[in-house]
Amino acid sequence: MNVSLVALFATSVACDVAGQLAFKRGADRLPAVGSAGVGRFALRLVGEPWLILGLLVYAVEFLVWTRILAQVPLAIAFPVASLNILGITVASHLWLGERIVPRQYAGAVLVTAGVALVASSL
Repeated sequence: MNVSLVALFATSVACDVAGQLAFKRGADRLPAVGSAGVGRFALRLVGEPWLILGLLVYAVEFLVWTRILAQVPLAIAFPVASLNILGITVASHLWLGERIVPRQYAGAVLVTAGVALVASSL
């Protein structure tokens, strides 16, 4: 795999991790629909800065992912992009303080091993 393709994949995975972290932060700040009413909830939803940031990050990821797909077969690109599972697992622990149990880490490591096998076919 050439350096530019590795950089595109790294950017895609980083965008996915960052976008998911932003969505989680934004979702945690939203009021419950029942307590706020649907209208107030909807206003908070579209005005929540973390959710807006998540959407902007995903717009960048869309551009990067499109570039990846122009260069790599989907059957290879999609499994490699699943490295986001490992990234989100680690990031949710480090930045959100979520508890991650050993089975989750083991699963993320197995996914990463599978990605290595798929990526080695490039």
